[in-house]
Amino acid sequence: MQKIIEASDINMSFGDVKALRNISFDVNESDIFGFIGPDGAGKTTLFRIIATLLIPDEGELKVLGLDSVSDYKELRKNIGYMPGRFSLYQDLSVEENLNFYATVFGTTVSENYDLIAEIYSHIEPFKKRLAGKLSGGMKQKLALSCALIHKPKLLILDEPTTGVDAVSRVEFWEMLRKLKEYNITIIVSTPYMDEAMRCNRVALIQNGSILSIDDPQKIKEGFSRKLFSVRAPEKFKLINVLRDYPGIVTAYPFGDSVHITFHTDKLDMTLYDHLKKSGIENAVITETDPGIEDRFLELMLNE
Repeated sequence: MQKIIEASDINMSFGDVKALRNISFDVNESDIFGFIGPDGAGKTTLFRIIATLLIPDEGELKVLGLDSVSDYKELRKNIGYMPGRFSLYQDLSVEENLNFYATVFGTTVSENYDLIAEIYSHIEPFKKRLAGKLSGGMKQKLALSCALIHKPKLLILDEPTTGVDAVSRVEFWEMLRKLKEYNITIIVSTPYMDEAMRCNRVALIQNGSILSIDDPQKIKEGFSRKLFSVRAPEKFKLINVLRDYPGIVTAYPFGDSVHITFHTDKLDMTLYDHLKKSGIENAVITETDPGIEDRFLELMLNE
């Protein structure tokens, strides 16, 4: 299987800030490869390097079989990049933005319309509207259409669904899945764990270092302890009380509950008495399956 990206020991610093530390990974053709990590983890810096917008301090990066530094001109013809912030011309219409990007890449909208038809059809009725007047979901679809109009071999998406409603997020990922039919490889960063599960492989990244790379299910299965969920009123108080209990290894918020692990790897029944003595009544504790978030936090704590 052809490798679309081959990164080896990529390092990047901005002054005293080490943004990337010995980053190594590869991406297969037609895969959707996800990067999961908090703000400041290094995702955007890495994506800008892959898009040939930054030159790394150290390391080797091949994209589409070409050197990312010496062959940047050729690479840019074959890369579509959708940055985290909406970066199209807000005082141009939907139609004008799309035509402009097609012209920049030496193509026309009609030539590659079949590639963007399903995406663009959602906003085509508003093609005369200024881009700055679009809703978040419509801006997202326009930006994706512009990134695809030259039929790139590699599509780079930096947190494309942040701030977009849940329905638009689902639609967006369904569109990405269908792009595999055109042999377009996608790398995407996302803070949403449900989106991570839609990727072929994911990399967990924190403080400029990759903690783990694997398919999402195997990353979940890598969680090393039994996990329990605790539900009770006054969640903030609950977390503090749980963290004071000597038998607990970790306790962190998860949705409307708190996820905990025990030193003995089994539910310590005396925890109920501890909670009651601390003023927390009717707590419900159940064993639960770990998610990618749980594995991510475990890896962070073990660094």
